[in-house]
Amino acid sequence: MNQSLMYSPVVDGFSVRGSDVRYTESPPTNDLSEVVHCFWELRTLSTLPEEFHYHALPDACVNLLFDLADPRIAGVTALHTKATTLNLGRSFHYAGVQFYPGAWQGDRSQIVDKYVGSPYEGTLPLTKTSHRLVGLSFSDMRAVLAEQVRWCIMHGYARPNAITARILSNLDAIRSVADMANLLGLSTRQLQRTIQQLTGFAPHDLIKVLRVQQSFRKHYLELYADQAHFNHAFRQAIGHTPGQYRKRFGV
Repeated sequence: MNQSLMYSPVVDGFSVRGSDVRYTESPPTNDLSEVVHCFWELRTLSTLPEEFHYHALPDACVNLLFDLADPRIAGVTALHTKATTLNLGRSFHYAGVQFYPGAWQGDRSQIVDKYVGSPYEGTLPLTKTSHRLVGLSFSDMRAVLAEQVRWCIMHGYARPNAITARILSNLDAIRSVADMANLLGLSTRQLQRTIQQLTGFAPHDLIKVLRVQQSFRKHYLELYADQAHFNHAFRQAIGHTPGQYRKRFGV
């Protein structure tokens, strides 16, 4: 089942837009389409006149991140239920892999939820991949990133996840934990254990994150009881009201 038809997280917020900052996404090769949402690159084309603030949004995805300005720096990154703003400075060059929710099966203690600025010391061959990426165009990076994903799959760090795939393909039918349990044919207790193990989320937190992500592409009344509930949920997850976020990040 191709998850790209089910769930497409929105691009995070950028404080600086224009010709000096470039963000690019590319879909994965067909053999990785059930595991990877996209390959991506974020870079400056010249030194910016001011520091760049990257407002990362919760999306239940895990990323492999490579700092190509210093290839020793890499990491496995993910947010939980709240957005965070990262100061990337005035010059930077990152590339990465965004996995679908539930596809990452590596040690969750290695996942970081803040700015990655230290050399990678984990067990994955991320710095080796990072060095291979340096100097490549983004179109040429994709083959190297795909090779890293295949390594992760071969060694048990990532795999297609039938349970989260079913959730992502039926988001419109899930309004509660009970809905999710019924969809999967699990008791509430079984659901709690299963979703926590597969995603690191409690079921109600996963629903909150996925619903806020949906709100960028749907009218809020399709997802929330009223505007007050929507504003509260959005601000709790994103850190701004919907109006403030649109004004600040042009979304």
